[in-house]
Amino acid sequence: MGRVVRKRWWAGAAVLGAAVVVAGLMWFKPWALWVDETVHEALPSAPANASATASATASATAVEPAAPAGPTIVAQGTFISHEHTTSGTVKLIRLADGSHTVRLENLDTSNGPDLRVWLTDAPVKEGTAGWRVFDDGTHVALGKLKGNKGDQNYAVPADVDLTGLTSVTIWCDRFDVSFGAAELAA
Repeated sequence: MGRVVRKRWWAGAAVLGAAVVVAGLMWFKPWALWVDETVHEALPSAPANASATASATASATAVEPAAPAGPTIVAQGTFISHEHTTSGTVKLIRLADGSHTVRLENLDTSNGPDLRVWLTDAPVKEGTAGWRVFDDGTHVALGKLKGNKGDQNYAVPADVDLTGLTSVTIWCDRFDVSFGAAELAA
């Protein structure tokens, strides 16, 4: 009788162990570190008739400031590495219609689970001191990272006040850690 109980105990332990391993693999997704997703998006442009519509509706006596003919770089920075090696540049761009886009160019970082692009008010710190500061203050989630390599755009919601938002991070929401970040400077 003792032998049958031991066999059942070992079988139960093996099933439980396998379940823990599968759950751990699903949570950490280690295979993502070896899979690259490259994205090459063109810089977005405002609709061609956006400024024409605005000027047509303005009164004849009002003087409007001229809208920029194309995209204007408001601020930019270079990524530094945090939890994972990260390189590339980030630009905050104002489009001709007045909307804003965060553009990542020549991005190269590790892939990972649940990566996001955040616009934040946190200072960019080198080393491990900078890994976890981005969720301490104000941050605006711009969306899931489209790819861990290449050029990509993230629209900034129209109601976001950009005052004080001075950095961009590639944030791993699953583990609350920055893969890399860039300080924005005019």
